[in-house]
Amino acid sequence: MSIATVQTRRDWLLSDRPASRMQARLGRAYVAWRRFSANRLAFLGLLIIIALLVVAAFADVLAPYSPTVGDLKNARLLAPSSAHWFGTDDLGRDIYSRILFGSRWTLYVVTLVAIIAAPIGLVVGTVAGYAGGWTDAILMRITDIFLAFPKLILALAFVAALGPGIENAVLAIAITSWPPYARIARAETMTVRNSDYIKAVQLMGASPFRIVLRHIMPLCISSLIIRVTLDMAGIILTAAGLGFLGLGAQPPLPEWGTMIASGRRFVLDQWWVAGAPGFAILIVSLGFNLLGDGLRDALDPRSGDQ
Repeated sequence: MSIATVQTRRDWLLSDRPASRMQARLGRAYVAWRRFSANRLAFLGLLIIIALLVVAAFADVLAPYSPTVGDLKNARLLAPSSAHWFGTDDLGRDIYSRILFGSRWTLYVVTLVAIIAAPIGLVVGTVAGYAGGWTDAILMRITDIFLAFPKLILALAFVAALGPGIENAVLAIAITSWPPYARIARAETMTVRNSDYIKAVQLMGASPFRIVLRHIMPLCISSLIIRVTLDMAGIILTAAGLGFLGLGAQPPLPEWGTMIASGRRFVLDQWWVAGAPGFAILIVSLGFNLLGDGLRDALDPRSGDQ
């Protein structure tokens, strides 16, 4: 591809007068990518998350041993070596293999929580912000009740009522994670509900349901994506905390919080049993935080020049 062709495409994407909606959307995406890729830390976060996805997808190929079956007689609590890169646990299981498979459970938790909590918060926030009055008061007071409790304590209460297990842990975390998204969506909605754009749609006869669904919710998506990405680290830590307390994933599932719980008895002499999954949580949480910061700078319409 010649330099002239690349320059022509760049000019087409950055045109001040796009000829179609597709050109406008591609132009906005290109500008956002330029802002994002210029942030080296954000790009590092993206690489960490891509690595997590690759590891989760190919754990069967990358893991040299079974994540659930170990050699209790000959491989118990072995230090890191060429045979076992991260050592073995108290049941002779390879910790490296368990961390690889544990990445699947981490993605399982954060994906389901995002799928459940973000839409709930988006609906509650946009309806409250657009309707106003008693509807706004009721929905926001419910939101305030959830925000009044620490997230981990509230999640513990829900999962204790539902029973231990990874599915119940996901549901409990999702139930406690939606209020901040509702607050963000409400603030965005109140900013645009009296704008000329929304008033023009009202004059055209659009129903409140259509206005909220087709015109207000899309305006809140970028802010919601940023907040969800930044919250991923907290979701991972909450899931690990529930697993550590025995209320999340149950043995022998290779969930990182459960692995730390099983290794806390050996933390002084065999530090790698709890240290390896703890380091995995640290790296992935850092990756999501860096990615979220980069997305915030890239998707913020009030940020700098193109």
